[in-house]
Amino acid sequence: MPASVSLERVLILKAYGADVILTPPERGTDGAILEARRLYESDPEAYFMPNQFDNPANPRAHYETTGPEIWHDTDGRVTHVVAGLGTSGTLMGAGRYLKERNPKIEVIAAEPEVGHRIQGLKSLREAIVPGIYDESIIDRRIEVSTQTAYEWALMLTRQEGIFAGQSSGTVMYAAAKVAEEIDSGLIVAVLPDLGFKYVSGPPHYDERVVEKVLEARRSGEVVRI
Repeated sequence: MPASVSLERVLILKAYGADVILTPPERGTDGAILEARRLYESDPEAYFMPNQFDNPANPRAHYETTGPEIWHDTDGRVTHVVAGLGTSGTLMGAGRYLKERNPKIEVIAAEPEVGHRIQGLKSLREAIVPGIYDESIIDRRIEVSTQTAYEWALMLTRQEGIFAGQSSGTVMYAAAKVAEEIDSGLIVAVLPDLGFKYVSGPPHYDERVVEKVLEARRSGEVVRI
């Protein structure tokens, strides 16, 4: 994993007993992918590499589950599907399934800007393109800035009660942008993460809260945060 990942994600993996290898943060997800490949190729008998960026089982899972779920739950009325561009598995699998049911359905990728800090997503303008990615399934890519993703994740949490993570904020912004542009339709936004994995950093970390907690522990008094 890139060293820029949230502390929670590392601690969760360690709780399961995993060995965690951190790669230079400036290399992003690509650096982690390349290190995983290096390890696997150094001893294929010792390592198993699911390789979700290139493994056809990734989009197939969404073709067999996510796509049918969206179609069923919307009674086939879905007109637009918005999902984050990470491994691209959700977009490829669910998108392919839905377009086979109705070619008019638009599949829209929420893509981070170049140089972003949104964990779990990729900008294909600067990152390794996943082997499972098929541009023909995508109708449109909407670019989202890091700050916008943070703001929309907070909005989902505070206004809608959905404790969302960074990539969910990215997707929700893109879905709202689509909603502004159409007169009618049924938009499905796939929110892929929750905020509990990001409370030690943006957008949910608040140093003032931490200071208040420490103050309460030191003073032994009632402290309102």
